[in-house]
Formats: sequence, C-alpha cells, structure tokens
Amino acid sequence: MLKVAIVGCGKIADVHASQIQRIGGCKIVGVCDKEPLMARQLWERFPVERHYGELAELLSEARPDVVHITTPPQSHFDIARFCLEWGCHVYVEKPFTLRAQEAEVLIALANERGLKLTAGHDDQFSNVARRMRRLVQNGYLGGPAVHMESYFCYDLGNPTYARAFLGDKYHWVRNLPGKLLHNIISHGIARLAEFLTSESPQVMAYGFVSPFLKSLGGNEIIDELRVIVSEEDGTTAYFTFSSQMRPLLHQFRIYGPANGLILDQDHETLIKLRGTKLKSYLEQFVPPVVFARQHLKNVAMNVRAFLARELRMSAGMSYLIESFYRSINEGTPPPIPYREILLTARIMESIFHQICANLPREHIQIQPQSTLSAD
Repeated sequence: MLKVAIVGCGKIADVHASQIQRIGGCKIVGVCDKEPLMARQLWERFPVERHYGELAELLSEARPDVVHITTPPQSHFDIARFCLEWGCHVYVEKPFTLRAQEAEVLIALANERGLKLTAGHDDQFSNVARRMRRLVQNGYLGGPAVHMESYFCYDLGNPTYARAFLGDKYHWVRNLPGKLLHNIISHGIARLAEFLTSESPQVMAYGFVSPFLKSLGGNEIIDELRVIVSEEDGTTAYFTFSSQMRPLLHQFRIYGPANGLILDQDHETLIKLRGTKLKSYLEQFVPPVVFARQHLKNVAMNVRAFLARELRMSAGMSYLIESFYRSINEGTPPPIPYREILLTARIMESIFHQICANLPREHIQIQPQSTLSAD
C-alpha cells in the first residue's frame, strides 16, 4: 500500500485528494498546512488518516512514500528538497519551481537518492492529448516536428474578479517573478517542451498589459504574451497567452514534414491535417467533408468516454498521478521525462527575464516546515 501525503490544503489540494482516492493500492496518511484549520477541513472531508500543521511532524509520524506539494510556487523548491531528503517521492504542482536552477537541483537530488519526481503538467495526459501522442509516436507527422503553435488563454474579463486580484497587494501570485503568467503558462509551454529536442532553444518574448487591465490599474501585471522559440535544426514554435482574445483557446498545433495535428483541449477534439492537396476544385469540397467526419468521430469518442466516466475535468491529473505511482511501484521511468521538466523551466525563465524589467534574482526563502495553501 503506497502511503501518500498532501502539503498545502487549498483548492487544488481538493482536486488531488479526490483523484488519489480513485486509485487503488494507495491511501492518504496525512495532510499538512501551516494554517491548522486548512489541514483540518481537508481531513474532515476526505478519507485522510491525520492532519498536521508542521511538515517535519507529518514526515516523521505519517512516514509517507509520496508527497504531493500543492502550495504556492514560492515554497515548491524548499518543500520538495526537504521531502526528498526525507526519502519521499514528490509530485509538485505547476509551476515546478521558480528558477530553472532549482529544478536542476531537485532532479539531481532525486537521482542521487533513487527517488522520483514529477510536475503537475496534467493537461498533457487528458484523453485527447494521449491520442495525439500515440499518433505522433506512430509516425503520423512523417518525421520530427517542423513547427508548433501553443495557445493558452485565461479569462480576466470579469471586472469583479480582476479588481479583487489587483486589490490584494499581498496575493502570492503578485510576488512571483512572472506574476500572473508564472502561475498559468506552464501547461502551454510544457506542450512545446515535449517535442523540442535541444536543451536551450532560442526564446524571443514580447509581453504587455492589456488595455482592460490598465483600465483597472493593473499596470504591473502582464496578461498578454507572445513568444517565438527556435532550435538550431530549424524547428520553430509559437506560444500565445492572452486574457482578452476571444474565443479563449487552449489549443496545440503540431506540423511535421508530411502531416499535421490540431488538439483542442476545451472541446476534447483531435483533427488530422493531411499534407497533400487534391487537384482542381476537389480541394474546396472534399476536405470540409473529411473535417466534418473527423468532428463527428470526436463526438462519438467523447460520448463513449463520458458514458465510461472517463471524460472528467481532472482526467489528465488522475492519469498522471496513477502513472507516477506505477513508475514508483514498478521502478519504471516517471511519466514526464526530466528533460521536459527542465526545458519547461528554462523557457519560462527566459520569458520572464525578457518581459519583466524588475525580475528579482532570488526568490523569497521560507523554512522547510512552513507550508501555504495554493488556490
């Protein structure tokens, strides 16, 4: 029986707890938060053995095999390192760390101790994302990726929410090096990292504050981002983050030398793009029919997944957690290769260095036993 603990008992911890209890062969032996009431409320609502206010106490008494870190990002590095030093495998919510160097340190420590790490890039394990990965692995693109486009949007269009966020000068998001972007863009960048091959691609980033956010006084919160990534072999990628463009997109497009694919996370659809054209006017008639058939096939697959209770908001997280636990039990590689976690961290760091004029060089240090609740 795999013993699991959760550190940080905010909203995202609820999602982790609900997914963990779906998995056989494991149990939640403890939850921890520096605010005892937060730990207690999670303990009361889920099948958890004990709750704690100190991380060291949790580790020494509950002796978990795996720790899920669901605290604000500022604390990820210190808590993850502390847990690894105690001999625990660690699942870290996104973003993995504030700095790429911190990610390198954690991965080196895990390898040294014979432990496993993973990052909360659960969007890569949704039903549709796994379908796309199988097609790519089976050679549908006709070779390595030539170009990619990742879109990840976030709705700040509600003035009430935006004013509440901007009005709290002590909100933990405001203290991140990349502020709002730092807590959100990991999913979209991780999609690119999966198919990039170099360790340090060239990154060119342009970010700005939308007129909407400026009108609310949020002059220091960048909510529009455009990024170009390029590798020496000629592979390129675009990343777009926006709080204002409509429709709000969560898409990934990948093009190879033969064919392409379009993944739509919101609609759980995957569309194949053929690389050859038909002759004459057939190009205006046949492709729309082919696309229509593909969309209908996606509908049928989603209906079957829904009836099988596999079409859930957190299906990707459930699959990632289960795969991570399996890698621990069977001694197989973790579901997300460490090179992808590192590359995601390096690209994000490069983006923030370029767009944040006052990017701090060192993040705020906290004591290892101190934990916070992430929303």
